[in-house]
Amino acid sequence: MVSFNAHADGLEVVDPIERRRFELTVGRRVRPETVPPSRFAFPVDAAVAVATDSVVVDGITDAYVRRDGEMVAAIRPESPVSLPAGEYEVEVNAPVKLYLRGVGPLEATNDGGRLSVSFADGLLVGARSYHEQPAATITTTTDPEDALRAVSYLGSALKTTSVERSYPTLRGHPPLVELGDEFSVPEPLSKPDTGVEISVPQTHRAAVVAAPLAFYLGAELVPGTEPRIEAENGFSHALGDDTDDSTAFDQSVARVLKQTFFFDCITRTEGYYEVDLHERAEVEPLVDLDFPALYDASLAERLKAYLEVPFETIEEFLPRWNVTAFVDPDPAGVEAVPFVVGDLAVVRPADGTPVSTDELRSSVLDDFMSGQTRSGGNEGSGDDSESGNTEDTADRGEDDTTGEGEDDTDEFTLPAMVRPPEADSVESAWFGDGIPFGASKATTVAFRNWLDRQPNAEDIDITVVCNDATMRAEDDAVSEAYGTRDNLPFEVTFHYDLTRSELRDVLTSETDFLHYIGHIDDDGFDCADGSLDARTLETVEVDAFLLNACTSYGQGMALLEGGSVGGVVTFSEVIDSGAMRVGATMARLLNFGFPLNASLTVARGESIVGGHYLVVGDGRFAVVQSETSLPMLCELDAVSADEYDLTVHTYAPREGGMGTLARPTVGDDDSHFLVPGPIGPFRVTAETAREYLEREHQPVKQDGVLRWLSDGLEL
Repeated sequence: MVSFNAHADGLEVVDPIERRRFELTVGRRVRPETVPPSRFAFPVDAAVAVATDSVVVDGITDAYVRRDGEMVAAIRPESPVSLPAGEYEVEVNAPVKLYLRGVGPLEATNDGGRLSVSFADGLLVGARSYHEQPAATITTTTDPEDALRAVSYLGSALKTTSVERSYPTLRGHPPLVELGDEFSVPEPLSKPDTGVEISVPQTHRAAVVAAPLAFYLGAELVPGTEPRIEAENGFSHALGDDTDDSTAFDQSVARVLKQTFFFDCITRTEGYYEVDLHERAEVEPLVDLDFPALYDASLAERLKAYLEVPFETIEEFLPRWNVTAFVDPDPAGVEAVPFVVGDLAVVRPADGTPVSTDELRSSVLDDFMSGQTRSGGNEGSGDDSESGNTEDTADRGEDDTTGEGEDDTDEFTLPAMVRPPEADSVESAWFGDGIPFGASKATTVAFRNWLDRQPNAEDIDITVVCNDATMRAEDDAVSEAYGTRDNLPFEVTFHYDLTRSELRDVLTSETDFLHYIGHIDDDGFDCADGSLDARTLETVEVDAFLLNACTSYGQGMALLEGGSVGGVVTFSEVIDSGAMRVGATMARLLNFGFPLNASLTVARGESIVGGHYLVVGDGRFAVVQSETSLPMLCELDAVSADEYDLTVHTYAPREGGMGTLARPTVGDDDSHFLVPGPIGPFRVTAETAREYLEREHQPVKQDGVLRWLSDGLEL
């Protein structure tokens, strides 16, 4: 699906499904000629030959030079590379996976993220999309034994059973699962031959909880009275304790998954990517493991060695887990797991507790006042009327104007609020019933909508609708945020005071993102001539959205049912001043390339009403690619007049899940770190902090207050 477009200064690489693109600068117009992808050592979707011997790529942190598949050099800032005659491939981690192939001598530099590569003669360019599609659909029944059989085939998506499967690009999208009258597996699918079995109770609960571990180990789930991993080399490991406590089973499965994955990430540094991994430096002195030998060992042999180490030895060094998914322990839950196990989500049953109105108010206030610093939030920088400012108490609920609704639909009733169990992960995705407090509301239909997304190589379309003249302040704020990336083509359209018919046209026309500002009530979107209920739309062509209005949950869920992938909504009334702050902050973060869930995590801290917002659908959706290799937020805390503690909070985009590496390039530290989660703190001078921020272009949290470099930052 990757394409190459010539332009005045070189070549543009475009991924029309993921809506990602970047440029290779040559300094003149070129005529790319298609060549076979087999010319490259690693898989590429498409390849071209370009009549040039040098190329420049901006915004690149790391690149690796290989000869005959072996890494021979890393191209890093202030570390130029010179190699003698020979054939080389340069692997570049860009918004689309990029490979440059040519004949040396090779000269390469990385000057503050500007990668320059020169060969002796000629250049081949290959690229691969990060987009993954499931290879097939498995049909299962309501029988729990069939659920175990279906989960056993999820590992067919693994592109390798070596330690390299800890890279997200080598795991693939698992086959889908759907309910039917009889069990069937399409012929192309086959289970990996890893020699590992996992015995679990013959229940849907056990099937969904064990699914990510079975996927990552390429293991077969088999019925058994005692949960246990068993390998062909005789290794056996109990999952849980000697009781029938299901919680012990859940915890044991999660620990084995995390421990196995973590040690694979360390062991893989002996292979294709010989990088200085921070976690290896911390853990290696604490364990008696021969990582070079383990790299060549079988999966079963590695598993035995890994699990001989007590989990407590490594627990503090683990990356923060990306997703905990709460799914129903029934046949519907089995249909949900293929959408989350690829990113190695911890899966738990959707057992929540009801939340009363009083508990909700108290929890929202507590979360705001405590500041979500663990994930890069703030210390409560908002200044809304709830916290003392009474200037603006208007909300975004029902408008005072009257208008006749056009739709004969049942009145929408807001589902009950539930509180999922606590989970130490970046995102908690709730697939169960009710509105989750403190989690995203995930639905299988939203994930399927992503898979059905059609290629689009046109400009990034962002549509802003302001249907209330009194809310133009937010419209003004977002107009300064969206589309301000010089290296990306945007088409930002603004609409005001739309009628029902006009808003229907917006919702049924293709656009990448909709930012709605106005009123929503039980009848739907408030329009100039009445209300439009999104439940009456047969199809929706809006990929993602922010419905910045009171109690917009129902309309957001209707957009997902109609075809959207994800969005941000509210589950109660929100005061206008706070809603404006949340909306403006989200616009800037989305424009930076933050996904929906990370954007809302940060924006929640900008107003006390932030706790009334939640993500619906797929929270990994990002409107545009990140300005840097990963979405990152820099936190600065002053320790003296000229010194700061600098912490980098990393977030994993869809194409870069568990196993992705980050290298913050703070000062002289050249280490790589596993993401997501906080990296640091690093003790730096004001000058070092300024140099870092000028190079990386990240949003900044300075002494608990969110700031933007474009607004000026005093250090």
